[in-house]
Amino acid sequence: MKLEMLNNEFDGKLITFCGLDGCGKTTQIKRLVKWLEENGHKVYLTKQPTDFVRESEIFRTYMDSPKHDGYDYRALSLLCASDRVQHSNHVISQKLKEGYIVISDRYFYSCLANLIARGFKEDMWIYEIAKSIQKPDISFFLNIPVEDAIARVRERPEEKDRYIDVELQKKLHDLYVDIARENQGVVISTILSESTCFERILLEVKKIVGAYV
Repeated sequence: MKLEMLNNEFDGKLITFCGLDGCGKTTQIKRLVKWLEENGHKVYLTKQPTDFVRESEIFRTYMDSPKHDGYDYRALSLLCASDRVQHSNHVISQKLKEGYIVISDRYFYSCLANLIARGFKEDMWIYEIAKSIQKPDISFFLNIPVEDAIARVRERPEEKDRYIDVELQKKLHDLYVDIARENQGVVISTILSESTCFERILLEVKKIVGAYV
């Protein structure tokens, strides 16, 4: 599960966050953006996949329904991977070149985790595509028990009745930890307090932006 990716040769820095829905990404990203901006950094906040994919029928079917008979998951994964190549090379790279600290909510690692979790462990094309993707300067993987993540999602009024594949979430939970280990990611347990988690995130971020503060 180790990915070969493009080294960041630009002035800016790329920070990514991955993890289950409900793991606390949004909360920690907001805190980090605030801290960076207060310390004089230009910040560009983005997400993957982009809305082009998120709003597609195939994506919404896999996210919101237990019935996927009309679609092949490999087709969705290829669509997401293509979207990430475009986004990496024409959005993220440009912002890094301009000196921004780019923060991405989810990244290519999520594409890999979902592909393997759904049974496509032997698909090698995703490793080839990774060679066209910018390697993060820091990749955070927020870790939380599946039951707690689902409970948090259910607390959102707009998602209280959303379909959630629990077995898939369990597989993703373990895969994110494995992918982090293989790709020098930083695993943060978000069962700890919000402030404690942020302190650990900030400790790592300061290692790459300290010279600019």
